Amino acid sequence: MMLRFSVVLAAVLIGALPVFGQAPAGHEHTGEIPGLKKEMFAGITADDLLKLGDKPKTVKVVLVATFNAANYGMNFNGFSHGQAVLTVPKDWTVNATFINPSPIPHSAIVIEKPDTKKLQVAEPYFAGGAVKDHLKGLSMGKADFSFVADEAGEFALACGFPAHAATGHWITFNVSADAKVPTLKLGDLPEKEIK
Repeated sequence: MMLRFSVVLAAVLIGALPVFGQAPAGHEHTGEIPGLKKEMFAGITADDLLKLGDKPKTVKVVLVATFNAANYGMNFNGFSHGQAVLTVPKDWTVNATFINPSPIPHSAIVIEKPDTKKLQVAEPYFAGGAVKDHLKGLSMGKADFSFVADEAGEFALACGFPAHAATGHWITFNVSADAKVPTLKLGDLPEKEIK
């Protein structure tokens, strides 16, 4: 297992693994990821990444790791490498649910966008902005976390398991001082307001 991890890590660092949506000929990963407990995320879609919360100035984020085979399973709700963009107004509360239906450990943490290139990030940018034991990750489980987005900037919701963010297991999380409502942009689709 450690040798396999080392080989994958080395391939990532030298750029041998493909980026989102690009796989070498004959190596497309559009099939099934083995061992997923699909019942853990039945009915959840990419649109569930960002919804309005029950209280004013709150949003609900649902992150499903290994949603499908995109980016070798290292994705949230099917997106990786920042291709989904969640924007929330500054000072709003984010209530997040993280689901990992895979036997491979994953986690969720809010980090500064440049930190997605690091092999390991010890602490979340915002207080409370990570699942418990984000470096250890969790397999076939669910965890909730909550934080106040009290500083504007460009961030990432990333997998905190060592080296996973560096392989693209992250989506963009922006905090805007100007936004009045949250917005969600999925890949090449137009940005939409969450009302």
